[in-house]
Amino acid sequence: MHVKSTDLQNAFGKYLALVEKEQIIITKNGKNVAKLISYTQPDFVLVREGSNAYKLSKRVSYEEYLDLVNSSDQRYELIDGEVYLLASPSFAHQLILNEIAWHFTNYFKGKPCRTLTAPFDVHLYGYATKFEEDPNVVQPDIIVICDLDKVTEDKKYEGIPSLLVEVLSPSTKDKDLAIKTNLYKKSGIAEYWIVDIEAKQIAQYSFADKEVQNMQIYQIGDTIESATFAGLSIALAEIFTDI
Repeated sequence: MHVKSTDLQNAFGKYLALVEKEQIIITKNGKNVAKLISYTQPDFVLVREGSNAYKLSKRVSYEEYLDLVNSSDQRYELIDGEVYLLASPSFAHQLILNEIAWHFTNYFKGKPCRTLTAPFDVHLYGYATKFEEDPNVVQPDIIVICDLDKVTEDKKYEGIPSLLVEVLSPSTKDKDLAIKTNLYKKSGIAEYWIVDIEAKQIAQYSFADKEVQNMQIYQIGDTIESATFAGLSIALAEIFTDI
């Protein structure tokens, strides 16, 4: 159905009822300018960061996830069929992120690997053989990628990062400590740092053959050294200096 913009303004309620049956095209000066369509409530529940109940009515497909992402300005992750709304980072979170990113940028300058910060989608598929079988989309705070051939022509990354860093927030703690650790392990990630702002410590996981090879906790006074990249080290006093 085509309606004039003036008619829509005068009888909006009527067209809201009609839109349940058909799309309505709004015209102005004889040209199509907008479309009014019905809204279908999704049959899954969005998990907001900080929620204690990580349960949905059904697994969310990658196509449904894309529909959500493309219709919103918010940031989301898809993990094991569940959608997580990413909260805005705190001031302390960003200070720590910038400090670690600065060290990483200096270390990898002139080297074949690259380091990037969020927001940047990373596609993982756990134990599956391809992304379509077990689609997971995450946005780690910092990633290091060495398989640059996995960057597609449209500048998307579909590889396996060598090192990931997540800075915990109160709302992300449970997910980063449990759900993401398991996903990164089974996806073939080599190394994972979890930065705890409140405790002022970093947990470092090393994975091999999709199993935990080593886990170590670093505290103020320690210097964390990468298990994957020789010479990449940061004193925790530098990381938490402004916290």
